[in-house]
Amino acid sequence: MNQNIRNIAIIAHVDHGKTTLVDKLLKEGGVFRANQQVEERAMDSMDLEREKGITIKAKNTSVHWKDKIVNIVDTPGHADFGGEVERALRMVDGVLLVVDAYDGPQAQTRFVLRKALAHGLKVVIVINKIDRDNAEPAKMYDKVLELLMELNATEEQFDAPVVYGSGRDGYMMYHLGDERKDMTPLFETILDHVPPPFAKPNEPFHMLVSNIDWSDYVGRIAIGKILGGTVNVGDPVFVIRHADGKRVRAKVTKVFEYSGLGTNESATGVAGNIVGLSGFEDIDIGDTLTAEENGHALPFTQIDPPTLEMQIAVNDGPLVGTEGKLVTSRQIRERLFREIKTNVSISVEDSERAGVFNLKARGAMQVAVLVETMRREGYELLVSRPTVIEQIVDGKRLEPYETVWIEVPDECVGAIMQNLANRKAQLTNMEKLPHSTMMEATITTRGLIGLEIDVVNATSGRGVTSHLFKEYGPYAGEVLTRLTGTLIATEAGETTTYALLMCQERGKLFVGPGEQVYEGMIVGENPRNEDIVINAVREKKLTNFRSQGEGVSAGLTPATKLSLERAIEYIAADEFVEVTPKNLRLRKRILKQTDRRKAERASKAE
Repeated sequence: MNQNIRNIAIIAHVDHGKTTLVDKLLKEGGVFRANQQVEERAMDSMDLEREKGITIKAKNTSVHWKDKIVNIVDTPGHADFGGEVERALRMVDGVLLVVDAYDGPQAQTRFVLRKALAHGLKVVIVINKIDRDNAEPAKMYDKVLELLMELNATEEQFDAPVVYGSGRDGYMMYHLGDERKDMTPLFETILDHVPPPFAKPNEPFHMLVSNIDWSDYVGRIAIGKILGGTVNVGDPVFVIRHADGKRVRAKVTKVFEYSGLGTNESATGVAGNIVGLSGFEDIDIGDTLTAEENGHALPFTQIDPPTLEMQIAVNDGPLVGTEGKLVTSRQIRERLFREIKTNVSISVEDSERAGVFNLKARGAMQVAVLVETMRREGYELLVSRPTVIEQIVDGKRLEPYETVWIEVPDECVGAIMQNLANRKAQLTNMEKLPHSTMMEATITTRGLIGLEIDVVNATSGRGVTSHLFKEYGPYAGEVLTRLTGTLIATEAGETTTYALLMCQERGKLFVGPGEQVYEGMIVGENPRNEDIVINAVREKKLTNFRSQGEGVSAGLTPATKLSLERAIEYIAADEFVEVTPKNLRLRKRILKQTDRRKAERASKAE
């Protein structure tokens, strides 16, 4: 055991303050100079993470406090990125469970804590944001203890130490009445309670690859905790593949240690430390690195299976290639298969149709993040509506069910309950909070698709939704998730104010004046459950008479613009989202109206 090292992961529900807390630990550990200007949430290094305010990828950092090294893994808090949490727990010996002093334990708190307890990890409870209005830190600590009992924590895990404080303001306390000074109580609790890493320094080198990084200079970097021995630059090692058990000889070209927000090259990696190693042409998460040719493979935790499936296809629309550079089937395929090398919770397969790929994932948010990343890299592609992955057990058709928690203002409860009833959800609990109502329900994953949009609309953006996979259960029958139809363009060209003024009488518009549209493109929403074709590019015929108010777009309502995630959940089974670096467009799978009618008649005949 290496007494000077502690390996911890920070786990919490989304937006409970994990990443801000890491900022303060880094600051107090002397990572930043006193006069150094540091952006908030320094660990959220991806542009998308900064924009959405959430952590997407698990990341490593290291803090030197007194003469000890504390390796920290910052994990995502959103259920769709649970795979990142699960593999991060393989590298650590303890977790900081961060809980908001106002919200208390939430859906994802339950998920990540259950995984940590199953790994036998030591828990340190951090009641964060005690400076919030109406915060109840003591009550929330009791709720965490109730959750530990519910999840069958061992006696040792149940006796987890607790600290209270504010990550944003940079202080922690052993007791609520203590002086609000610095982060020392948290550092001391980690060193006292989390054990040093269990490793065997005198045995041959052994390591499980828990994460993969990429460098333009050295290629793939295998990240993991060294479980045995030491590794030096130039050492020969054997890679035991997780997929097929094959053994491949390789040579370590660089050893990286984590320090603050970056990495330092080192000559040696010691037992118990979390390091990065380069020198491998092809290495995947779950592979084992060993110094011995006949060394054994280390066990890799199976990650929860994906519950949603959707198609990603080559853009075949009339505007293809006008906005993106990477549009071919080969380019899209290479990018998708590169993604599954570092993202273990999704899978990609070639479909029977050329240029169409089946993508399996945890949720629409996870797919939206991948597609958004690709569009920023210059790709153009089509994305279908998600469908659930069903199972047949003993001849019975089963589908995934989830537990959903919805917090809404009191006056919106009726509308949300009606929406849940339409989606065949079973209400299991209702709790009155000081300024809102919390509803808990069991719902099929199919019924969950698009629910978040409905909650946002019904509560004017004040509702909060979170969900967690529960189990596979009996097929629930037909579920209505979209009650509206669409407005479909009949002509290609540039939209005009004159045409849109007439179109908006039919429903809500998704396009404004001066935008390029084409036949089969969805330009708006019809409140009734039917599709209507409209001409959005019609121009006003010129006459010798000047009409009153000519040239003024009076009465034209601003177009509704859906985010990528909302668009994916909004579309129906016969529709696509067209994604380009500059635009998001909704369209029918079959663009020509005559072809759609033929397909409709053929499906009715069957």
